[in-house]
Amino acid sequence: MTTYAVTGASGQLGHLIVEHLLSRGAAASDIVAIARTTDKVANLAERGVTVLHGDYDAPDTLDSALEGVDRLVLVSASEPGKRLPQHQAVIAAAEKAGVNRIVYTSLLKASDTSNPLAPEHVATEEALAASSIPATVLRNSWYLENYTGQIPGYLAQGAITTATANARLSAATRSDYAEAAAVALLQDAEGATYELGGDTFTMTNLAEAITTAANTDVRHHLVSVDELVGAMVQGAGMDEDTARFWASVDASIAKGELETDSTDLADLIGHEPTSMQDAVRAAL
Repeated sequence: MTTYAVTGASGQLGHLIVEHLLSRGAAASDIVAIARTTDKVANLAERGVTVLHGDYDAPDTLDSALEGVDRLVLVSASEPGKRLPQHQAVIAAAEKAGVNRIVYTSLLKASDTSNPLAPEHVATEEALAASSIPATVLRNSWYLENYTGQIPGYLAQGAITTATANARLSAATRSDYAEAAAVALLQDAEGATYELGGDTFTMTNLAEAITTAANTDVRHHLVSVDELVGAMVQGAGMDEDTARFWASVDASIAKGELETDSTDLADLIGHEPTSMQDAVRAAL
C-alpha cells in the first residue's frame, strides 16, 4: 500500500489534486489531505480521505501530518516572499517522516526567466535537489483562471489593459495542472522536470474570445510597464512596490517567458488541456 499526501489541500489547486487522485483510481483510504483550514476539506473527509492539519508556518504540524506518507505533492505556498522557508519546512518534515518522493509545483522556465515569482521556485528546486528525497518538478505556466476570474471587470471596463506587448503565452486551467500533479504522483518519474503549459494565445485573442462569448465588446489596451504601474496605483489603490511587482509579470510575458511549445502537460494527462475559449465560455 502506498500513502499519498497533498499539502495545501484547502486551497484550490491542492483540493483539485486530491479530486484527481480519486478519479485516477487512488483509494480514498490511501490519501492524506493536509490543510491549514481542515473545515474547507470536510467534503474530502466525507469521502474517506484522511484530513490532517498542517501549516507551512508551524513545522510541528507538518511532522505529524507527514507521518507514514510515502509520496507527497508539495503545492507551492500562496504568498510571494514567504514561500522558501515554508517549503523548506515541508521538505525537512518529509525527510524526518521518511517520505520517498516529492512532486513540487514550480513555475514555467523557472531557471531561465525574469518573472519575479521565479526566484523562490528556483530556490525550492535547489532545496529539493539537496535533500535526500527524489523529486519530480512540475513547472506550471499561468492559470487560465488568472484571466477568466477577471472577466466581470473586463466587461465593465470594455478593455483588458496589459503591458504584455501582445506576446503569446501558454496557459491551462487549475484542474489541468492538478490532474498532471496527480498523475505524476501516481507514476514513477523520479528526477523528472516537466515544463507544463496549455493553450497558447495573446491578450488580443483573449479579448476577442470574451467579446464573442459575452456578445459585449472588449478590447485589448496595450500600455507600457510604467503606465500599468500607474493604473494599478491610481485605479486599484495598490502600493507602488506591489504594482511594480505584478507589472513585471507582464514584462516577463512580453519576453515570451510564459510561452512554451512543450507537450508535457497533454502527455501527462492523456488529453488536450482546456482551451482558452472553452475556459472563457465556462466562466460566463
